[in-house]
Formats: sequence, C-alpha cells, structure tokens
Amino acid sequence: MCGRRRSRSRAIFRSRHLHPSPGRMAPRPLGPLVLALGGAAAVLGSVLFIVWKAYFGRGRERRWDRGEAWWGAEPVRLPQWDEWEPEDEEEEELVLEELEQREVLVLGLDGSGKSTFLRLLSGKTPLEGHVPTWGFNSVRMPTKDFEVDLLEIGGSQNLRFYWKEFVNEVDILVFMVDSADRLRLPWARQELHKLLDKDPDLPVIVVANKQDLSEAMSAAELQQELGLQAIDSQREIFLLAASIAPAGSGCEDPGTVLIWKLLLQLLS
Repeated sequence: MCGRRRSRSRAIFRSRHLHPSPGRMAPRPLGPLVLALGGAAAVLGSVLFIVWKAYFGRGRERRWDRGEAWWGAEPVRLPQWDEWEPEDEEEEELVLEELEQREVLVLGLDGSGKSTFLRLLSGKTPLEGHVPTWGFNSVRMPTKDFEVDLLEIGGSQNLRFYWKEFVNEVDILVFMVDSADRLRLPWARQELHKLLDKDPDLPVIVVANKQDLSEAMSAAELQQELGLQAIDSQREIFLLAASIAPAGSGCEDPGTVLIWKLLLQLLS
C-alpha cells in the first residue's frame, strides 16, 4: 500500500519567498535549520554550507552503474502533484521516512532558469520576469523508490564563491546555462570548470536552456564554447538542449520532464 501511495507523490518547495497556502496540511519540513536560516543565507554563504551539512550531512555514495542508456528507458511524465493526501501527519511521516535520500545540486549564473526549473518540477507556476535568488530554493520530491532533494543556490557573483563547498555533498550536479547569453558564456564556462575540478567523479547534467530564443546557441556550439569536449571521458556528463517554460508551455514542460527523466535514471 505504501509503495502505491509513494508513487503518487507530492513535491515540497521551499524558498525564502514562498509559504504554505493557508488551510492546507503543512508539508514535511525540510529541517529547522533550513527554515530558520533561509533569510540569513542570502548574505552569509557559509550558513548555506552549515544548513546543508546539518540537513543532509552524510556525504555521497555512488548508486548507479554504467548500463542502459537513459533515453532508452520507459518515457515518464511529471507526477500529478497533490494527488495523494495522507490521512494524518503520522501516516505522512511514516511513508516519507521509508524512502532513501538522493541529493541534487542545481547551479548556474543568475537568469539561467534554475528557479523556474524547480518551480515547474514542484508543480508551481513560474514567476514572471527575472527574479534573482538571494539565498537558496529547495524542493523535496518523493518518488516510488527514493526521495530526491534538490537545492538551488543563487547565481549572483557574491554567492558563486560558495558553490564549491556543496559539490562533495551531492549525487548529481545540474548546471544551467542561458544559451542566448553569449556575453556571459565565458563566465559560465569558468564557473562550471571550477566545479568540475573540485570533484572529478561528480556526474553532471549541463542544461543548454532557452533554446526557444532566436539568438540561442545550439547544443553543438555550447559543447565547444563550454569546453565539454576536453573533459575526461570517464566522467558522467550530459548536455541537454531545453526550453524550460517557454511562452505558453504551461507546467507540463517538456524540458523539465527531460531533465527529471535523466535524473531518475542516474539516481536509480
């Protein structure tokens, strides 16, 4: 019974800008430090590391082997959020506590689409315009077999310094790139390679976002400009071309589904 209910999962989104809707059952908290220090993290990057260590704090353990190509697996769709409501808080805790943890770090320069990706993944409507993340956003997504925690850290210059402190604590890095932002592409390349150098074994998904824009660079161009062809062939690295939440796409966004599908394959 629990397995069936877990497969009809509900995402939990946390941000210093968002609060649970009144009248709804409060979702499982992400931990007291995450909630208490969310505002402080906007100016104290070291606090983010403390939060991460206190909340996850178990280090990374590889959980997959090279095998079946992820694109050859059964097609998936994003879960239908809020389809399952537990009878009480105790039942919800019992179900969620049975799930193993997987951690994903979502990074990229400001404006690359990180927050939009997390909002769509958790079933929320993207915010209009560019709203920089001054701190972090987090999403907890139970699946049938495990629980995925995704943490986004803001991409502004004053927060990038702290990115490397989190790399060794996660299972996968998702690095978002604005394909149309040619001016800042060298910065994106520099930051990406800093992270790659920090952990040579970390699997990485590079998302070439905003492919719907006329000025966007192709995936082949980005592979060259980001220096991906020079990366050690033993590393698990993927380059995905996507248009996360282009105008009129709605919340069942193909780009989001594509990234989520690959994450599930790697984390299984």
